[in-house]
Amino acid sequence: MAHIDLGVDEREFPGITGPMTFRPETAKPLNELAEVLLRGPHTLSPGERELIAAYVSGLNECRFCCASHSAFAAAQLDGGASLVDHVRADPDGAPISAKLRALLRIAEAVQQDGRKVTTDLVDAARAEGATDLEIHDTVLIAAAFCMYNRYVDGLGTLAPDNAERYEQSARRIVAVGYVNSLTAA
Repeated sequence: MAHIDLGVDEREFPGITGPMTFRPETAKPLNELAEVLLRGPHTLSPGERELIAAYVSGLNECRFCCASHSAFAAAQLDGGASLVDHVRADPDGAPISAKLRALLRIAEAVQQDGRKVTTDLVDAARAEGATDLEIHDTVLIAAAFCMYNRYVDGLGTLAPDNAERYEQSARRIVAVGYVNSLTAA
């Protein structure tokens, strides 16, 4: 049960959806940020950007966000859930591009402490073909998901155990995006 009364049935509005329903005026900019970072025009695919979000959420041990964004990434990547699981468990051994692997290292550094992003990490990503935009947005995705994860966990919201719930959310996000996701629930 959430730490505060969100005014909704948590089984119907688990994880971040409960707090976003509670404060729609803050939900709007948070969803707009997610839309731009994870779905907007970019050289990284939406699946790759969702994978960064899932990876950081896993490092933060945020069950809801990790399960959600793992499902969102799986729905948009050719390797599906098995690829996402492999990346989360062993990014160095997973069958992903060297560029994405380098960006995940940057995301992991951000998750630990933004000051752990070093020139060596950035140079390594550039050496694998990462652009300044990709590096910037990786840092921002990782930082944003540290915030989203703490928002969800800080309010003690429900994280369903049913994988189908996350897959259903993935279908909705892929179809309508973050900005329209609450009205399409």
